[in-house]
Amino acid sequence: MLQPLDARTILICGPTACGKSRLALLLAERLGGVVINADSMQVYRELRVLTARPTPAEEARVKHDLYGFVSGREAYSAGRYGVDAARAIAEAGLRGRVAIVVGGTGLYFKVLLEGLSPMPTVDPDVRTYWRGRAAALQPRQLHAVLGEKDPVMAARLMPSDPQRIVRALEVLESTGRSLAEWQREKGRPVVTANARRILLQPDPAAHAAAIGRRFDAMLAAGAMAEVRELVAERFSAELPIMRALGVAPLAAYLAGEATFEGAVAAAKSETRRYAKRQATWFRRNMISWEVIKTKEMESLMAGDLSFICH
Repeated sequence: MLQPLDARTILICGPTACGKSRLALLLAERLGGVVINADSMQVYRELRVLTARPTPAEEARVKHDLYGFVSGREAYSAGRYGVDAARAIAEAGLRGRVAIVVGGTGLYFKVLLEGLSPMPTVDPDVRTYWRGRAAALQPRQLHAVLGEKDPVMAARLMPSDPQRIVRALEVLESTGRSLAEWQREKGRPVVTANARRILLQPDPAAHAAAIGRRFDAMLAAGAMAEVRELVAERFSAELPIMRALGVAPLAAYLAGEATFEGAVAAAKSETRRYAKRQATWFRRNMISWEVIKTKEMESLMAGDLSFICH
């Protein structure tokens, strides 16, 4: 088991489209660092543009790790991320590099700092049964079943999230214990609280405008082609990659179920709502993090990294 790492690890978190990837790149160049992904959608190789992964030119400037290395046909998990991130951070340290972990998935940072609760092995027959039930029932019906068997977990999960509902049912039947009980058990952190922890907090109005501009840039860079490929390859709607921001609205346009303008407006709107949910989660769960607001961010993006690189 890897030991918790030291302050040569920098964590950078913030809502989507706030400039955190650019900050990580600038810091990596200044400090001789490695940029390590902490975004649950940027792990998938099929969506470079729509998930705003670093470009090939940016990847050529400094080493990037944990980007685009998973097939979209897989359901990548926080547990796998903890193992992969521990390996990437340890490798950076062995090379004498600063590990700069950047992303907007709060759960991934929680895994790094707190560890992940131990999860039980699920009986294969139980898994097969509940996945069959999930295919036969509407998500709300499946959620109702969970509500009868495990009301605590049902209260935590959205009725529109069949993947997590099935997981809760599998664990309950395989172990006789609620997933909530397993989640209460303490895990082992990957990094210590000594790591530099930076939370970007953009001005809401300016951020909303930035989200719109970035989506327009994504369309110009080929986002529609990426979604067209997912549709052509018949990716299951239940896969996490299909919940990436912008996929559903653009897929609806390609299916003739929405106008282009309507799809673009819907994608921008869902991204803004997601950014608000992220910001709320960060405020509640990252109280001790160093907050960087709009004026400081402007200086950072202009290349003034002095107050971070001290």
